Formats: sequence, C-alpha cells, structure tokens
Amino acid sequence: MTKIKIAIAGIGNCASSLIQGIEYYKIEDKEPIGLMHREIGGYKPGDIKVVAAFDIDARKVGKDVSEAIFAPPNCTAVFCPDVPSTGVKVKMGRVLDGVSDHMKNYKESQTFVVSKEQEATKADIVNEIKNSGADMLLNYLPVGSEEAVRFYVECALEAGVAFINNMPVFIASNPEWAKRFEEKNIPIIGDDIKAQLGATITHRILADLFEKRGVKLERTYQLNTGGNTDFLNMLNRNRLASKKESKTEAVQSVLSHKLEDDNIHIGPSDYVAWQKDNKVCFLRMEGRLFGDVPMNLELRLSVEDSPNSGGVVIDAIRCCKLALDRGIGGVLYSPASYFMKHPAIQYPDDEAHRRTEEFIAGTRER
Repeated sequence: MTKIKIAIAGIGNCASSLIQGIEYYKIEDKEPIGLMHREIGGYKPGDIKVVAAFDIDARKVGKDVSEAIFAPPNCTAVFCPDVPSTGVKVKMGRVLDGVSDHMKNYKESQTFVVSKEQEATKADIVNEIKNSGADMLLNYLPVGSEEAVRFYVECALEAGVAFINNMPVFIASNPEWAKRFEEKNIPIIGDDIKAQLGATITHRILADLFEKRGVKLERTYQLNTGGNTDFLNMLNRNRLASKKESKTEAVQSVLSHKLEDDNIHIGPSDYVAWQKDNKVCFLRMEGRLFGDVPMNLELRLSVEDSPNSGGVVIDAIRCCKLALDRGIGGVLYSPASYFMKHPAIQYPDDEAHRRTEEFIAGTRER
C-alpha cells in the first residue's frame, strides 16, 4: 500500500499520542490492544506518515516532529519513547486566536509564542502542504480557536487536501463549509473527536440505555477535570461555547425528548495541574423507573486524555484516505457520525458503527 501522508496543525498532546501510536503499532506481531481496526481498506497504522507540521510554540518550532511531540508543555503518557527522526521540521504557523491570554500566567503550561514577525502567511502554509505531498490536514488547535481553525480550513481547501477536524469549531457540520468541500470534491470528517472510551461516548451509551429500558431521564451532569493545556485553555469560559454545545448535543441527540437546559450540564469543570493528561469525569444521571420510583447513577471515569483521542483519529485518517482513493468528496457522514461528537448527521452509536463498517467495506458511499 502507498503511505497516507498527513499534515498536522498543532503538535500538542493529541498529536504526540497519535504519532507515538503510528510507531507503536508498526510491530506486526504485537497484539493490537487499543485498536478498533487493525486494518482499514488494506491500510495499517504504520502506513501513516507525517509529512508536514505546524505550531506556534518556540519549544517546538524548528525541531524534528519526533522531538517536538515530547517538548513542553506536552505531558501525555510516553508509551513509545523511541519515535525515530521523521526528517520533518515543525514550521511556524499562524497565531490568531490560538492562544488564550490567561495561559501565560500558568508556569506549568506556559506557551512561548514565536514572535509575530515570524508567523507564517497563508501562502507559506499552503505551499508547505502542497510541497509535502500531504493527502490531508489534521486540526489539533486548542478549543476556542475559531479564527485560527477557519484559517487552516482555507489553507486545506486552497492546497486541495482533505481535512479532519478534531476540535469543536463547526466546519463539517456547517452547511456552507460542507458545500465548499463538496464542490471541490475534497473529503472532510468532523467535528470534535469523540474519544475511544471517554466521557461523551459513555454518557451517550448510558442515556440510550435509559431510553431503551423505559427509564425516564430527568436530570444529568458531566463534569471533567484535567491538567493538560486543553483544560488550562478552557479556564477562559469565553472559549467554551462550541465545546459545550458539541458535548451537550452529543448526549441530547440520543434522547427521544430533549432535557430542558436547567436539567443538563455538560462541560469542563476545572484545571488541576498535577493531573497532567489524565482526565477525570464525574457523571450523574437521575431518573424514574417502574412505578415512578426514583433512581440515580453515579460514575467516575479516569482516562489518559490524548491516547483516548488517538485511538479514534487513527481510524478517521484511514477512512479519509479511502474516500480519496475512491474519488469521494464532501462530508463523510458515516465515519463522522461514529468518530465525532458534532457530526453533520447524528446517528445512534450502533447505527453509526454499522454505517462506518459499510463505508469501510465499500457498500456505502459516504
């Protein structure tokens, strides 16, 4: 098989886990623990190759990707320490709203932004993507980076490469953006990656279980804490609107009757520096069952946040490549519904899974 060539915007914890995972799963006789698919359309994890990378942190810009993924403030688990040199240097990107002002006050996760004079232009980034031969661009920018994400989407469209939007800025689920990708026959998967086994997918499955077992869900909350730069960034509540909408809609969409706003609260709770990349979810669901008798469920979920993302993105990349191989453009509705929190069309998880398997098999176009 040919290599799947990817460009990445944002070399943070999630990019680190993904790139470690690509190397980790190259060992053919290794038991594929943690993979949803060992192979997709003939493509294995080791067939993915990073050919371009962009960041704005001076501790990463100019370094080989294999070094940059372990540079501060990255703090995710190192499960594959011997990532070989890629020969790809991290290039300076565009700042825009990619950094929240309050972050400079936290020494644990300070972001050292390269000077404005060194910022890349749109032409710089488009040329870098084109010259690298990338098949697709992955968005790993921080939550709330609305302008910056749209900037990189424009770069992808101009460069003619596919786009995977792992963050909660609504691109694939926005009809206007979706139309532009369809008109250019370029595939896109988005928006906002749904972790392999994280807070959102667990909450969705339990909400669906309540529905199927005849339990009336009356109130629920999902509170999350973590110590990575994602949680630090989200201390600025002004950057949280799309994130809260994405996570809330993901749960509401499996209910036959949506809960009133006062009865559902889903979103990040706080930044706890010593948790590093460990994310802890506190989930409570209150309902009524047979005889109108009340019940409640409480759950505590602890996961390493970024590998949880990588376990899904590694499949999204290969599905996106299948679309390119098949000449399919526009939103990939089936993979997006299974991999993302805020897809253009929300399907129940079992249906989303079935549709994704059909897409992989080639019996469903999108």
